[in-house]
Amino acid sequence: MTLFAAIRLPREILFGKGQRQVLPDVAARYGRRAFICTDERFAGTSVFAEMIASLKEASIEVLVHDRTLPDVPRDSVAVCVAEASGFRPDMVIGIGGGSCLDMAKCAALLISHGGRLQDYYGEFKVPGPTLPLIAVPTTAGTGSEVTPVAVISDPERTLKVGISSPHLIAAVALCDPDLTLTCPPGLTAIAGADALTHAIEAFTAARRGTDPTLPQKHVFVGKSGLTDHFALLAIKLLGRSLEKAFRDGSDEDARADVMMGALAAGCAFGTAGTAAAHAVQYPVGALTHTAHGLGVATMLPYVMRYNLSAATNEIAETGAALGLPRTGNTPEQAAAATINEVARLFGAIGIPKTLAELGLPADKVDWTAEQALGIDRLIKNNPRGFDIVAMQRLVKAAYDGDMDVAAT
Repeated sequence: MTLFAAIRLPREILFGKGQRQVLPDVAARYGRRAFICTDERFAGTSVFAEMIASLKEASIEVLVHDRTLPDVPRDSVAVCVAEASGFRPDMVIGIGGGSCLDMAKCAALLISHGGRLQDYYGEFKVPGPTLPLIAVPTTAGTGSEVTPVAVISDPERTLKVGISSPHLIAAVALCDPDLTLTCPPGLTAIAGADALTHAIEAFTAARRGTDPTLPQKHVFVGKSGLTDHFALLAIKLLGRSLEKAFRDGSDEDARADVMMGALAAGCAFGTAGTAAAHAVQYPVGALTHTAHGLGVATMLPYVMRYNLSAATNEIAETGAALGLPRTGNTPEQAAAATINEVARLFGAIGIPKTLAELGLPADKVDWTAEQALGIDRLIKNNPRGFDIVAMQRLVKAAYDGDMDVAAT
């Protein structure tokens, strides 16, 4: 096939030590009234107080919503938006982890277009541009600062649900790795493992670019020349520094690598999409109430083993990006070594090795497989296809810790 590429990104990405200090200059380009979404923990920090003071000193009026909850409960978004109704903001600024950034996306959407959040579930349901969004991440994992998706939890649905639209992409991603220095080891591990899973699933995703209208019909379109560039950068940075950042949170170089890795992974999967590891995590997370990053990372080595026959070269290239030697190895040997290295890295930072360790009940293995198979936007991205028997076998292998069964 001829070369195909697609990418959707913010208008501006600013990355580096101290970048939070330019927030007033960036915000001033979008108006004088900023609605800020964060959570209670970060709102109580001196760094946040300094950021708010700097905005006010630049004559930018602010209204802060500091009650963002994990996984963004649907009804909490309506409460957030109601607070902004009389303020009439010119922009929304999300400051915090992935949930804070997703809350900011949802707030910008409903302030701009009204209605109920559930009116926009799925792909391409947002009718037009929203208020400008400035995304300031304080963790390094979700990549939400550059992606076109917001994930929320709906009490009427068992699984979390997404709103996917290019209109949700932030106008500006403002990334200062110093904001991650206080992240505890556990959060560093979970977020970083999520980012590495994003990058590997984006790089090994199916190549679907034969229909020129594909990016007009789907938000996530599979791997392409541009998403591969960002995915490999993310794999390289996370491979060399995630374990370092986990072991020594004060290592500024490692923190910068991990935050850039998460950013690059977001640039990759925000257009390429993710695949089976994420599909299985949705029902697993619903049942176990464990962190998203734990679930996708637990699944990733098994999914890579399942995909080995269909993505040998890509998995081998992943190993090269991780720094593994290729001399004398066949692609199959290099790919097998790559899977072992991913499993080793995740084990070193405390990621569970099996779904049983995550707390998945044994009698829910088949239900998990059925639910995962039904998430078509992810399953169609997987380089090797699934039927229900194959998915049941994969989930059971990940439950038992049997990598050999995962390959069948």
